[in-house]
Amino acid sequence: MAKNILVLSASPRRGGNSDLLCDEFIRGAAEAGHHCEKVFVRDMALGFCTGCGVCNSAHACVQKDDMAALLEKMVWADGLVLATPVYFYTMDAQLKTLIDRTVPRYTELKNKEFWFIATAAEGDPALLERTMDGLRGFTDCLDGPVERGALRASGVWEKGEVRGTAHMRSAYEMGKNA
Repeated sequence: MAKNILVLSASPRRGGNSDLLCDEFIRGAAEAGHHCEKVFVRDMALGFCTGCGVCNSAHACVQKDDMAALLEKMVWADGLVLATPVYFYTMDAQLKTLIDRTVPRYTELKNKEFWFIATAAEGDPALLERTMDGLRGFTDCLDGPVERGALRASGVWEKGEVRGTAHMRSAYEMGKNA
């Protein structure tokens, strides 16, 4: 059965390594018959959570930016790809800001499938576990999440360096098996 998958590319660089892996995931998922939409998070107007607490009762944020529309897409999707470069062994600010802003509707993100993509200059993929733990910290707060894949693309630093690596094939296969 075809799935609707929202790919959240949190790279600050269009065509950056994690962004390129998103494209490969999408290529594989599309070939498997799934519908994918990629959101380049950097292009969105997303303010930081102010901790005002209004969303706890109103289930809407007081900030008037792109987050309400993005949350609608997240709720609608069958699955979500969270893709980030690794900075200081964790997700980048773009993805963390997005995650923090899900509070108004995070209880509606039920029974979603998740795929994680993380890229890092560091060559040891085990060091990306801190990043994966951070991503799982988000999904652990949701009802019924299913982790379907986690790509630890280590050893890529320069923009586009992931091209020609086994990581590209892994992203494609992860999408193909979505």
